[in-house]
Amino acid sequence: MTAALVAAGLGIIPGTAQAADPVPAAAGVAEAIAKAFTSEGFHSPADRTIRTTLPGAAAANGKTNAKTATPQSAQSAQSAPAAVAAADAGANPALAVDVSGTSHTAHGIELTTLITSADFALGVVIDWGDGKTDTATAQGNAELHHSHTYDKSGEYQVKVTVTDTANAVQAANGGAFLTPGSDFTPHTPTRLLDTRDGTGAPATKVPGLGSVRVKIAGNAAVPAGVTAVALNVTVTETVDSGYVTAWPGTGYDRPGTSNLNYTAGRSVPNLVIVPVGEDGYVELYNGGPQPVDLIADVTGYFTRASAGGYTSMTPARFVDTREGLGAPRGKLAARTAFTTRIGGLESVPQGITAVALNVTVTEPGGPGHLTAFSGDGPVPTASNLNFVPGQTVANAVIVPVATDGTIKVFNGSWSAAHVVVDVVGYYSKDSKAAFLPFTPFRTLDTREEAYGWPGGRFRAREYITQGFTPEAATGVEAYVLNTTVTGTGGTGYLSVAPSPHPLPAEGGPAAPTAPRPGSSTLNWTAGETVPNLVQASDGDHGVITFWNQGYQDADLVLDVFGVYQSK
Repeated sequence: MTAALVAAGLGIIPGTAQAADPVPAAAGVAEAIAKAFTSEGFHSPADRTIRTTLPGAAAANGKTNAKTATPQSAQSAQSAPAAVAAADAGANPALAVDVSGTSHTAHGIELTTLITSADFALGVVIDWGDGKTDTATAQGNAELHHSHTYDKSGEYQVKVTVTDTANAVQAANGGAFLTPGSDFTPHTPTRLLDTRDGTGAPATKVPGLGSVRVKIAGNAAVPAGVTAVALNVTVTETVDSGYVTAWPGTGYDRPGTSNLNYTAGRSVPNLVIVPVGEDGYVELYNGGPQPVDLIADVTGYFTRASAGGYTSMTPARFVDTREGLGAPRGKLAARTAFTTRIGGLESVPQGITAVALNVTVTEPGGPGHLTAFSGDGPVPTASNLNFVPGQTVANAVIVPVATDGTIKVFNGSWSAAHVVVDVVGYYSKDSKAAFLPFTPFRTLDTREEAYGWPGGRFRAREYITQGFTPEAATGVEAYVLNTTVTGTGGTGYLSVAPSPHPLPAEGGPAAPTAPRPGSSTLNWTAGETVPNLVQASDGDHGVITFWNQGYQDADLVLDVFGVYQSK
């Protein structure tokens, strides 16, 4: 059954973000894209027009001393009104161009050109700034609309030139356009925040219902101009239940969604992809009533510099030490690492820069942590997931890949443990999908009919199908989601995969049953509330399935944080 995608609303999970009544309107992804953290675009008004008289102007205008304005960038034309006046003597003295560009897709621009002119035939050339141009014609006053998709993220100088051949005069205007989408650069896992020892903030716990700011831009070689960051956030030293929310901080409202949930006595990590504020910081909010310690490790960042785009995959298992898949069979020994190849295997090409994984530890003999890192790098001080004896726990990981296509996984425990690695996507210079963050919103809560879900609990051994991509959203490669399972009655795990079938027509027969995935996204035991970030492909039909692979019913909550888009 398809649940309507609704705007930001919150459920009542103990220890998770909560807000006012859920919004019942089916706002969905289309509205989220329209309200996303996109480029503000540009507007260059008509008085910045650069007018140029062309050769032959004297004959055309019956003049002998026509003036010529020196061409220059319309964006920097401080003396534009004077330039307009320079050709006023012609037969088309009002010729001017007003240009504005905006977008709500990762690589797209929507250009509006307003031409002021006497009633003459005009030729129009649009230079998109990437070596490509479009042409058009107009007659007198005109309003033109054009769209263009850039191959890569970046800043482009857009210029519109209007030529009146009959009067030998030309008018040009334009501006600098920043693509809304950003490309990914992997980063050696590096600790930016640890409130236990004073790294990045005072050595004091984050108070209940309080927050801590984390410097991103200009810290640990993360450049200025960073638009979003991938952080592994860990909460520890907990004495009560609560949740953590990451958001850009100053100048932005804290969203009513959560990134990770915790209970007393547990250390809980989760991968967070969050926009960076204009001041270069992000903020982490402790939604519990008691103080906690927070740790944040950077694993990569997004900028509008042309770097790595994203390619999603149907989740595929690359490592399972219980079976000897991708690593030696048997538990990973204490304080050791294994090396496994990702690039060049199965559907992952050579030359990737980073890989998106779901890493799971199971049957650990003692407490500890796992760290995933590049196959040619030293063991970082950062960690990706934490565990206690006997626990099965998963966490999303983005890790740099060595030039030979390998990564390593280090067992930081003093006891052996089994490790499972599922690949969900990869970053490369040949991948085109750029990240477009949303203001986070909740799309499903199986306990709340206000979210458009009348189906009751997340039933054991069954799946929920969600239609994600609206018709207006083109070029979607994957969604960045936070999945949370709560109300668990026993052990189980969640699988997330694109549906091989389209949604059934209203009133039509149900879609065939999808094949049961062999990968896992998160694991739980009885009574737990467990979150995990998912970078989920919506496949060929814009549909994602969520599987309860346990034998007891549970509840499922989905929060949407952004989209990878190639258009």
